[in-house]
Amino acid sequence: MDKAELERVARAMVAKDKGILAADESSGTIKKRFDVIRLESTEEHRRGYREMLLTTPGIGQWISGVIFYDETLRQKTRDGVPFAQYLERQGVLPGIKVDMGAKALAGFPGETITEGLDGLRERLTEYYQLGARFAKWRAVIDIADGVPSRFGIEANAHALARYAALCQERQIVPIVEPEVLMDGGHSIGRCEEVTNAVLAEVFHQLDLHRVYLEGMVLKPNMVIPGKKAASQASPAEVAEATVRTLKRHVPAAVPGIAFLSGGQSSPDATLHLSLMNGLGPLPWNLTFSYGRALQDTALRTWGGKAANFTTGQKEFAKRARLNSLATTGRYVAAQEAEAA
Repeated sequence: MDKAELERVARAMVAKDKGILAADESSGTIKKRFDVIRLESTEEHRRGYREMLLTTPGIGQWISGVIFYDETLRQKTRDGVPFAQYLERQGVLPGIKVDMGAKALAGFPGETITEGLDGLRERLTEYYQLGARFAKWRAVIDIADGVPSRFGIEANAHALARYAALCQERQIVPIVEPEVLMDGGHSIGRCEEVTNAVLAEVFHQLDLHRVYLEGMVLKPNMVIPGKKAASQASPAEVAEATVRTLKRHVPAAVPGIAFLSGGQSSPDATLHLSLMNGLGPLPWNLTFSYGRALQDTALRTWGGKAANFTTGQKEFAKRARLNSLATTGRYVAAQEAEAA
């Protein structure tokens, strides 16, 4: 393991003014996205959509890395340049989603365990050869009556740590993603309680597995009420609760934290990130690793039509630029209209 190189890549991933594009939707998920715009999910449509995003002029100004799905990492631009190679030329790091999805946790109704450890060492070797320099593994923690259980948290944290150790062994920076879902009607206090328990166990397991903290990136949820909660928190409350939770559990050795959006609207995800960065100084860089919150308007604008390729790119560039401002606390909601 080259620790210096792992740390260099991790720090590049969470550099100020930049964030990570999560373009790692599985075949099933991208079909759901395409269904919204009434576009058939063919291999060529998926390739064309990703090309629209990845060839956006100036992408390297705002995006530090892109998380690919297996299919996408193997695809090329219309000119025959592998996506990973194209990004490298723009100064953007290619990454890869390596988990096989969350499946029912036997014996624990309502809970899941993320699978994909079998054969992971060999897959990581191939992905490195294809250009990937970081990877992502998502654990899913739901909140409901009696959920999550202590064992559910421990099982997912253990899998995350095993994955992270295997990544570093293969010279790939792991994004460690324990997501506490914002579905349901729980309060912000309940989300904070569960997120505290999850992060405590995740870093306990990372320590047991001898994961090099300087060579990883954390991708957590924000501390936020459930979508169906009767009382919704203010943006300032979300920012304060999230930073408070992170300070309790995330060692300063971790170079940065790249938040998931978790179903928040694009403006909300951007505002929350900006407010957190206004609470500094903080021991780690706070940035974004958004999927829908970066892509949604671009996808709808593009709509699968070649004539909308450039306008789709402009919408993606707008959201990337606004989130870039949020990484330094300089975003304000009024910029939504200005950017348009």
